[in-house]
Amino acid sequence: MTILSRSSVVFLGDAALAAAAWYLSFLLRFNLSIPPEYVPSMLAILPWVVCAQAVVFRLFGLYRSIWRFASLPDLQRLVVTIGAAALLAPLLVWLIKPEGIVPRTIYVLDPILLILLMGGARFAYRAWRDHREFGAAATQGKPVLILGAGESALSLLREIGRSGQWRVVGLLDDNPKKHDRTVYGHKVLGGLDSLARQALDLKVSHAIIAMPSASHEARRKAANACVRAGVKPMTVPSFDDLISGKVAVAAVREVEVEDLLGRDPVKIDAPRLRQLIEGQVVMVTGAGGSIGSELCRQIARFAPSAIVAFERGEFFLYNLVEEFSEVFPQIRIEPVIGDVREEARLTLAMQQFRPVVVFHAAAYKHVPLMEGVNAVEAIRNNVGGTLAAARAAQLCGVPRFVLVSTDKAVNPVNVMGATKRFAEMACQALAARGGATAFSTVRFGNVLGSAGSVIPKFQEQIARGGPVTVTHPDIIRYFMSIPEAAQLVLQAALMGEGGEIFVLDMGEPVRIADLARDMIRLSGASESEVKIQFTGLRAGEKLYEELLASDETTRPTHHPKVRIARARAMDDTLWLGRLERWLSGPLPVEPAALRNELAQWVPEYKPQHDMPQAALPAADAATAGPGADHGTGRT
Repeated sequence: MTILSRSSVVFLGDAALAAAAWYLSFLLRFNLSIPPEYVPSMLAILPWVVCAQAVVFRLFGLYRSIWRFASLPDLQRLVVTIGAAALLAPLLVWLIKPEGIVPRTIYVLDPILLILLMGGARFAYRAWRDHREFGAAATQGKPVLILGAGESALSLLREIGRSGQWRVVGLLDDNPKKHDRTVYGHKVLGGLDSLARQALDLKVSHAIIAMPSASHEARRKAANACVRAGVKPMTVPSFDDLISGKVAVAAVREVEVEDLLGRDPVKIDAPRLRQLIEGQVVMVTGAGGSIGSELCRQIARFAPSAIVAFERGEFFLYNLVEEFSEVFPQIRIEPVIGDVREEARLTLAMQQFRPVVVFHAAAYKHVPLMEGVNAVEAIRNNVGGTLAAARAAQLCGVPRFVLVSTDKAVNPVNVMGATKRFAEMACQALAARGGATAFSTVRFGNVLGSAGSVIPKFQEQIARGGPVTVTHPDIIRYFMSIPEAAQLVLQAALMGEGGEIFVLDMGEPVRIADLARDMIRLSGASESEVKIQFTGLRAGEKLYEELLASDETTRPTHHPKVRIARARAMDDTLWLGRLERWLSGPLPVEPAALRNELAQWVPEYKPQHDMPQAALPAADAATAGPGADHGTGRT
């Protein structure tokens, strides 16, 4: 049967329902017994009413909808159409003047009955089709609990009803007003705190978190509840997709560790950033690293005329260029291979491309590797490289220079942290000299998934079956997503006027041992299957990093997640000259001697080798094996 003939059948069916509604309105008006004197007027006006209503149905596009997808908007269109058609009945009676009388209540009863008949027919057809095609799915698939009982859950339930992948056994929501009520035929069994009990009683091994519009804290609570209950957590893709009806069961994904550690989305001053970047050249050093490459991606959102990607590693730079050719083909990227310690190479690049801002993300960031024989390279790269890049920017008149720093620069106990604080001091000294370039620094802690960081390391160890190595039971770290860090670096660059050290709000600290346990559970294993080994603090590692955004050590800005550190100012005009002479000369080869000289330059630096170490409990020390890195990784 063609689409046209189906439309004709529906049209004729609606005409028949219009006739039935007219007749039934008389029956109801007279208690199912129509007096003989009203029959002539009822029959005389009947064909006119049906024809007029049928024309209105066609004019209002009532037959462009597909019955099997009948929904609330279709019902609203139906009500409006019938309402317009109902106005014709008294007009026709006035024009035709049939024999007898048409009671005024008929003009009210007729459209009400017509809405019930036509709407009921459409939704009955949809229910029949859904039952025929998807009814069997309700008793098939894996049993699953839905966490959340709002609009997103309703959209998800509709999709699940058409799939044999899942079988919903109930919903959980922390709103007590929803308990014992039903959503799309499924009962709200209780709050999230009852997940473990419900999962055990209902023999459920999976749960889908359907609360994308809730705060991240609420979503993290739900994910943690799943992990603690031994239930495999899943989550819906995005709130926008759900409310637009685009969500599909196939789009539901597994909860990842980032969902447990991430935070609410960052809000940045996009209009002002666009004013700064649009149509301009921006340069990023260390552009192939985790932070550097993400900075390039975030910068691309603001339509620069070009991004100068300065990177020493050929392979990393090649990957970035290939990515941009596919994802940002409209953005011109200028790949420049070079070492940040070579001021001439940097100056040449800046003179050629004339960037309005330089983001200096190139650095050695792996704490244990920089502690021993590599300490001299950390100084030459992190301090010398920063000084070379900053001087090149000043020489070329670059308006803004932003140093990407680390929380380990706060009261450092390791060489890496001390060199980053040293680099901050160099930028402060250059800012104190004045000039056209505004120097600013941005500090933040660990980023999720960066190269060399703890999360990829744990994932590899879990995939191998363990053990997962953690340095100490009490070690804690702050975490931030790479996109969030990059966005806030851009925000700080916009706010910088010269000499500031911006500190990013890292949120709540995370105990690394708890993180390891959660990741093991997320993988579907237990701690008896994948064991955790404590190895002891490695060279240069702290049990905890300093709280960066405390009121005592920082002052607020207009952005809630960016503060300014109350750091010691550099007002010694001769300091830079002495630093340049020291860097150009031979540095001590012996690590201990080098650390001593470094401590003379950076008064905040207290080498960990001179401090008492946190000991492991005896039982843990006995199981010590190869350690996992907890540094921020390559940037």
